Amino acid sequence: MNELQAILEGFQSSQKNGEITFLATVVKTQGSTYRRPGAKMLMTDTGRMIGTISAGCLENDVFEHTQQRMSDGEPIVVTYDNTASEDILWGFGLGCNGTVQVLIERLEKENLPNAIAFTQECFNQKHLGIIATVFAFEGEVDVKLGSRLLLYPDGKTIADIKDPNLIQSLQVDTQAAFTNQKSSVKNYQLPLGSAEVFIEVIQPPTPLVIFGAGYDAIPVAQFAQALGWDVTVVDCRANEATKARFPIACDVILTRREILQKQVFIDVNTVAVVMTHNYLDDLEILKTLLPSPARYIGVLGPKARTERLLEDLGSQGIDYTTEQLTRLHGPIGIDIGADTPEEIAIAIIAEIQAVLTNRNGDFLRNRNQPIHQCYESNSNLLLTT
Repeated sequence: MNELQAILEGFQSSQKNGEITFLATVVKTQGSTYRRPGAKMLMTDTGRMIGTISAGCLENDVFEHTQQRMSDGEPIVVTYDNTASEDILWGFGLGCNGTVQVLIERLEKENLPNAIAFTQECFNQKHLGIIATVFAFEGEVDVKLGSRLLLYPDGKTIADIKDPNLIQSLQVDTQAAFTNQKSSVKNYQLPLGSAEVFIEVIQPPTPLVIFGAGYDAIPVAQFAQALGWDVTVVDCRANEATKARFPIACDVILTRREILQKQVFIDVNTVAVVMTHNYLDDLEILKTLLPSPARYIGVLGPKARTERLLEDLGSQGIDYTTEQLTRLHGPIGIDIGADTPEEIAIAIIAEIQAVLTNRNGDFLRNRNQPIHQCYESNSNLLLTT
């Protein structure tokens, strides 16, 4: 379970327990900060906290704001400036030399549009979604702090933003975010003022299909589940392809390689790991995976074995393209000197994570660019309608 999934579950339990619940979201950062826009923390009036918005230096202060400044239930934005030299001394930061803006909201199930319910729907339906949230405005603009526009995959939007100029521009920018799958912070210049908006991409859990239910597949499933991925395990051995062996898997499929294609769903978001330790099974699985839209295909075993698999596929008249081969990783994993099943699982999951985030898995000390994605605050000039 990842942080956002824990927050969603925490909200459900807080509603059942009758707790007053607050959500803190990092909506804008400047300079070096521990968390980026989109980081969230759920808080209840009983003192329960789920998630983090910093390295531990801001959480207690944010909670105090919910107790002292939010009796009316209206959202607030708190700015933490860690650029001052005395920041290290008086206690909020770790000398990160950055500024963090945090939107704090009281959560109510009946509030519409409901970002928590929308996020839960994205997870349940396994689809992408976009949330655009106003966190600052100036002048005579018809918006409120915390007002939102939600974009669904079919293009439908739900919003409580009344300004028609802002709505029009957000519809364009949220569609762009849906296409490029990148969150951003934008500043909109309106006819009577301005509004700053955090456009957030909600990604559903990554679907991982593990072909092979051997002992070494167990830590792969466990580490993937810790990241919040949806794990499916596939094998033809009835004594190993069991829920008892993989209790954290969303699904365990017992099948034969001849009917594999009919029983396993693969889409453009799927990442697949082939570790059956059976050459003929791997051959049949690759025959299914290579022409599929799977985003990542990893094959356990030496490079020579993977090359032989491809040669045998070619001898069967099965052609594969350069694009398909770029998605194939064999041997699977990044080079960390892995030997034990747990170490190999770390190498596998790390490589998949690097592919998902378009990174190369190198040491961070060798990186000459910012570690995190840059959320630029672009200024958009809007014309009156």
